Amino acid sequence: MSADTDSLPDVPGLDHTTVTGWGRTAPTAARLIRPRTYEEAAAAVRECGARGGIPRGLGRAYGDAAQNAGGSVLDMTGLDRVHAIDADGGIVLCDAGVSLHRLMEVLLPLGWFVPVTPGTRYVTVGGAIGADIHGKNHHVSGSFSRHVLSFELLTADGEIRTVVPGTPLFEATAGGMGLTGVILTATIRLQPVETSLMSVDTERATDLDDLMARLSATDHRYRYSVAWIDLLARGASTGRAVLTRGDHAPLDALPARRRGNPLSFRTSRLPAAPALLPEGLLSRTTVGLFNELWYRKAPRARSGQLQRISAFFHPLDGVPHWNRVYGRGGFVQYQFLVGHGREDALRRVVRRISERRCPSFLAVLKRFGESDPGWLSFPVPGWTLALDIPAGLPGLGVFLDELDGEVAAAGGRVYLAKDARLRPELLAAMYPRLDDFRALRTELDPHGVFVSDLARRLHL
Repeated sequence: MSADTDSLPDVPGLDHTTVTGWGRTAPTAARLIRPRTYEEAAAAVRECGARGGIPRGLGRAYGDAAQNAGGSVLDMTGLDRVHAIDADGGIVLCDAGVSLHRLMEVLLPLGWFVPVTPGTRYVTVGGAIGADIHGKNHHVSGSFSRHVLSFELLTADGEIRTVVPGTPLFEATAGGMGLTGVILTATIRLQPVETSLMSVDTERATDLDDLMARLSATDHRYRYSVAWIDLLARGASTGRAVLTRGDHAPLDALPARRRGNPLSFRTSRLPAAPALLPEGLLSRTTVGLFNELWYRKAPRARSGQLQRISAFFHPLDGVPHWNRVYGRGGFVQYQFLVGHGREDALRRVVRRISERRCPSFLAVLKRFGESDPGWLSFPVPGWTLALDIPAGLPGLGVFLDELDGEVAAAGGRVYLAKDARLRPELLAAMYPRLDDFRALRTELDPHGVFVSDLARRLHL
């Protein structure tokens, strides 16, 4: 985010800034408010103004979910305390502004891990609930909200409500993109681990059908599973992939020299991506070369490799500001899902992306397990594909609109936390509980205190 300070009302922690998502595609100006206490958060909600406000964490939503043109954005990262840890039962109570990175630092030495993590650990707990994030373990563990025992929600009327699973407010807030209120604290059930290492199996798949067959046949053996897919490969190699799966390594899997401190949490960082990079750096030629090398260097089959948690889950976190590699124009992350039995739709979309020669080197395919309770939660049983595409690719908008139509016709949906351009008329077909969500919002927030660029665009 960039910040441009103007003359503004004397509100604690208030700035004027240009706000954008991680994809850097549609910046808008807003008042940025940084509350440091629950009382300041309540005051910020009261003083949002006519254009309302939206809570924001570490800014890793790819699209416009945490932006609010002409209104207020509440930066919740100042509320970052870990209040209590039940080291025997595996439960933590923390502020919503605590990052998953911080939880890992605190919890891993105690033998506990966060229940769900996406591809970055720089996500706040509030953001994890608001987007109902998923990870490589959805087929086993579901999404983040399934492990939330309760949270405190500051609603538009200034009331702080304790919200528990099984209630309409919980189901509207989990995946509700911050539009039901400001999450202040959360109580979360954790995953026990013996070490801070992962035991990882890697193998190649020759094409999309081979990949789906391997995932379907053996995913039940692994807690975590993901496939990098080459979307520039064509012909008989369409959808070729590198499949990576694993679980937390038990203590007896470590060599003797590493058993003395098995729960240490170490990360590595490379230099940040430069602020200015030449346009066209990620062309079909350069990405095609990268994809070829990445596929060829992967082992045909390897099992039991020990990896750090950071390398297995969050390799891109080692490159600060990696989103800059797409240049000033930014990028679109397009993530969709189709249900089991709709594999033909997945094949058609992969074929179309391959034929369109979209230069994507960050493309992953996963299988989802049981649906999660959130009315706007993304996962349902089936297949999900996520890919990054330079936003300046000619004709990209029309092409993605066509893919949206195909996904909706197959009963699928796109992920709101990564969306920046979905047409509103497709939303109801993708999210059957949309009317319930809108009705609860109208009842809970009749004056539209909580609003975002995403909400305006999709008429949420």
